[in-house]
Amino acid sequence: MDGSVTIAERRVGNDEILEQARRIAAALKTAGVDYSEAINLLMRNDIEFVTCMVAANLVGAVATPVNWHFSAEDIAYIINDSGARVLIAHSDLWHAQGEAVRPLLTREVEVVLVETPTYLRAPYRVADEDCRLRAGEVSLSDWAGRFAPFTDDAKVKPTAMVYTSGTTGKPKGVKRASAVSVSLKNHHNAYVHGMRCLLAAPLYHSAPLSTADGTWAVDGHLILVPRFEPEAYLALLEAHRITHSFMVPTMFVRLLKLPEEARRKRDLSAIEHIIHGGAPCARDVKMKMIEWLGPVLYELYGGTETGIVTYATSKDFLEHPGSVGAPVPGAIVKILGEDGAELPAGEVGEIYCRHSGYPDFTYQNRHEERLAMERDGLLSLGDVGYLDAEGYLYITDRKRDMIISGGSNIYCTMVEAPFLDHPDVLDCAAFGIPHEELGESLALAVEARPGSPLDAAALTAFGKGRLSGFMVPKEFIFMSELPRDPSGKIYKRKLRDPYWADADRQI
Repeated sequence: MDGSVTIAERRVGNDEILEQARRIAAALKTAGVDYSEAINLLMRNDIEFVTCMVAANLVGAVATPVNWHFSAEDIAYIINDSGARVLIAHSDLWHAQGEAVRPLLTREVEVVLVETPTYLRAPYRVADEDCRLRAGEVSLSDWAGRFAPFTDDAKVKPTAMVYTSGTTGKPKGVKRASAVSVSLKNHHNAYVHGMRCLLAAPLYHSAPLSTADGTWAVDGHLILVPRFEPEAYLALLEAHRITHSFMVPTMFVRLLKLPEEARRKRDLSAIEHIIHGGAPCARDVKMKMIEWLGPVLYELYGGTETGIVTYATSKDFLEHPGSVGAPVPGAIVKILGEDGAELPAGEVGEIYCRHSGYPDFTYQNRHEERLAMERDGLLSLGDVGYLDAEGYLYITDRKRDMIISGGSNIYCTMVEAPFLDHPDVLDCAAFGIPHEELGESLALAVEARPGSPLDAAALTAFGKGRLSGFMVPKEFIFMSELPRDPSGKIYKRKLRDPYWADADRQI
């Protein structure tokens, strides 16, 4: 194997990773981990994360990442729901949450720790004393080092079980019958032997995890980023002659807000393929990225449940602005009305889709919810949109993020888009709050540029010049940082919950 995994100044070849993964696999089998059983990974992006993912695959277990931004209650919920008997964690994350998590666990769970490395401590402001292993704790290297490499590889390998982000409700574990082959997601040479892939988005999300898995499958070079910082990211793109990357629109926005000199001085000519997804991307943001980097942007649409169902090249975007592409081979996409009837081109409705090549799935312990998302063999991710006359898909909003105020439907992304263009707005999120007369009124949480003089009056005036009157937020909440993870997904339930806590309804 010629590939490798790199983070900061540390580089490990894929052969060495496989050797260590085989020892971890042997330890997992000795711990009683059965085929299709979950293994929880409470870890930031790191080489050991990839190694543990490979180890789980070898024994036919299900690698199950845990979002380390979650509360102790949510972490315990995932451990309990997944049925795991082994948790592998970075030491500082466990030290911060473990004492609160343990009493909430419904079974005995073996906790194995990786001492948080120095290259992760500074970016996350972690103190050295919070990382050192304590009396009675077991390190991953000691736990696995006493075993000979595992060789009885599982013939049929399941895929990782990723829990949905829980931005508007309790996370759900998506468990597939078998693994997804790299060929199913290899659109427009997204995965090629020897690729050099830069990845900053957290591996507990489906698309970044899939990207890392695909890079491993083609024996590529995976360069992990401890934490996304725009200038540092550009430097890595240049230094490693990166050919591939997965990014989210928030990263685009932050890169574009760098001084032009900082962007133009970097030689990024090696880039061939940047996949983006996970959140809507404003048209002008994407256009500016293409003008800067060339036609190397590829947008996917799909979800943890469906896999990739559409794929848009830069050319597709330029010819169909705002589209997320046409269905990929093997995929079906339809727009259905409230009555289940298929809607004609141009009409907005709920998006239903399926890819025949992806193995079926269920939600862990919540199969009724899995059945509820299906209609006539197609699946809904809760998105609203339309198809144009040529079959290209456009997303208008999340159905569950739609606000009904005084009988008017308000789509959050339509409200957020103009405010994201404001030079002093770094990010924002629209959501509904209770209103006695209207049912819901519109609020906007705003993360402003530090030192900005922005206030509610200024943003109201700004919105009135760009939105219909009923779509201008009635309340602005200024926050130093929105509740979100590094991939840019905002936890809207954390914004909504304080306003709805005393209401006798949730919508």
